[in-house]
Amino acid sequence: MIPPGSLIEYIESGRFLCALVMQDTGKRLRLLNQNGREVNLPESRVLIASGQRHPLDSGRDALLEILRTAADRRNSLAGSIDLAEVWELASEEEQDAFPAEFLAGLLFGGELTDDQVAAFLRAVFADRFYFKYKNGLVTVHTPEQVEQLRHQREKEKEKEAILEQGAEALRRIMNGEDIDTGQWPDRDRCLAWLEEYVLFGSEATESDLVRQLLKRAGLTGPHDGYHVLVQSGIWDADENIALRRAEQPVAFTGECLQNAADIGEPEVEALLADTRRKDLRHLDVFTIDGADTRDFDDALHLERLDDGTLRIGIHITDVSSFISPRDPLFAEAQERCTSLYFPEGQVPMLPESLSQGVFSLIQGRPRPVLSFLVRMTPEGEILGTSLTPAVVTVKRQLTYQAVDQAMGTDADLTLLDSICGILRRKRAERGALFLSLPDVSIDISDRDAVRVRLMPVDTPARTLVSELMILANTIAASYLAGQEAPGLFRSQPPPKKRIISGVRNALQDIARQRRFLSRGELTAHPKPHSGLGVNCYTTVTSPIRRFLDLVMQHQLSSLLHGRGILFSLGECKTFAGIINQKLGRANTVRQQRHRYWILRYLETRVGERANALVVSQGPRRINLLLTDCLFDIDLPPNPAFPVEPGDMVRVKIARVRPLDNVLRVEW
Repeated sequence: MIPPGSLIEYIESGRFLCALVMQDTGKRLRLLNQNGREVNLPESRVLIASGQRHPLDSGRDALLEILRTAADRRNSLAGSIDLAEVWELASEEEQDAFPAEFLAGLLFGGELTDDQVAAFLRAVFADRFYFKYKNGLVTVHTPEQVEQLRHQREKEKEKEAILEQGAEALRRIMNGEDIDTGQWPDRDRCLAWLEEYVLFGSEATESDLVRQLLKRAGLTGPHDGYHVLVQSGIWDADENIALRRAEQPVAFTGECLQNAADIGEPEVEALLADTRRKDLRHLDVFTIDGADTRDFDDALHLERLDDGTLRIGIHITDVSSFISPRDPLFAEAQERCTSLYFPEGQVPMLPESLSQGVFSLIQGRPRPVLSFLVRMTPEGEILGTSLTPAVVTVKRQLTYQAVDQAMGTDADLTLLDSICGILRRKRAERGALFLSLPDVSIDISDRDAVRVRLMPVDTPARTLVSELMILANTIAASYLAGQEAPGLFRSQPPPKKRIISGVRNALQDIARQRRFLSRGELTAHPKPHSGLGVNCYTTVTSPIRRFLDLVMQHQLSSLLHGRGILFSLGECKTFAGIINQKLGRANTVRQQRHRYWILRYLETRVGERANALVVSQGPRRINLLLTDCLFDIDLPPNPAFPVEPGDMVRVKIARVRPLDNVLRVEW
């Protein structure tokens, strides 16, 4: 029971308040506090009650004056208290929790007043380094706790300084000013935190601090952090966010670069010292690639034999002769798994000094290769195949365009085209699906006017190269299977529904067929590949760009050199798991980046209408394909505008936000 007229103290919203007890109802106290408010308070919330009682009939103004004077007096006294002095004395005691009166007595000595006890409690709540008040007792912190709290206080002061200076710096950056570390010492650290926050949101290490920093700077828009990084020169205006989020390696480590520097131009004598490696430098070997290609990993040749048959050579650069499975570059290739190509540039699997130099089948330079030699009739009947390590020197480097123009006039190229057409038709008869859509070429030379062109992928030259690479990969898989050696085999079950057949099919049928494909598999043992129409398949023809191909080159080379199986079944299964994971990451990055640039292209066409092909129709969604950029879109059915699969329609580009991955179209 606290008698009426007693002056008590309690805390409300973090502030100490003085109050007079007007009435004790037994359950709650009716109070008049220093702010002139009458409140009902449980007795348990009272921190301290004076022994002196004040007459309650003095009038309200007089009572408030008593309260305010007491509050001012106690605040003033609390400000003069040195808690460190009390803490040092209390630390010598055997116990660690005391009544407030005991500790106040250590400080003031003599007979304590209510004001002194109250002032001590106020000081404890104001500075929590040394003491903590709980359940009516004041606990003394240990030296370790004091040090920890002091460190925490320093961190808070540092944080406040970072927020104050950083917010001002961010505002100035957004106003176009160039802020360096001399003007903003924490620049690099804060922008690194901001970069991580823009990429990973609340999962970022300093997400809370960055949120506060942006808020103080008044940068509360959904992409303000992104724009700060662009304005500060950290990011490009079209930064590849998908690539950064995926944490795909971009730069090569010093160890990898040293490994690359140690790989020199191959010498013919050293290559031919390998008795298993054939000297095929006399052959008229040529490459066929795009005009911008700088890494040449495959080459071809055609021989007319005396018996009227033909020998076709498919020569793949032998990267396995340069990089061993123990090398840093092999581990790096495993982590990257593939080269990534974007409109703005590429992220190679191997350093460009190698992929465009020593590993590349450059005209006039002898190179180690794995040669797939195929003897066949001019009618395309395969009579025999062999696989051998070899040395070749490329005599001609042709472009797809040049080969297309030479068809009909160059006898060798025309014959190769005819043979590949036969091989292609035979695969079609075995159920192969030809699903080639035009290649979407994105030109970003003018970032304000991104252009998109559709490039045919089934030109004679491209088809010729594609068919011979499929043949080489099939031969490689068959060789491994014949040796009963484990490998990395690609397979695909039959489609869930077959819509197309033959070599030539309409765009709408190809787009529909893609929706019914079975998922491809990567296994350590051979299985049929329905989509290609072959009994077993691997890939070995792009060792510069694909880790899978590099692994298979090593396995083949070991067998061809009589050293037996290099990678066991267990190791191949491990490789398959890693490749599936890393390729999934890389493909996601590739798809998201492609989508971003298509949205950037469509961004300038908001309000316009675009041609779209109706691919399929369901009760709730209609799938369409924007025909100028081969971009999938969905729309709800419109009863006023009935359509059927195969129809060409015009849709309106209503909203495009590339950074938000948003495209909205309307009928």
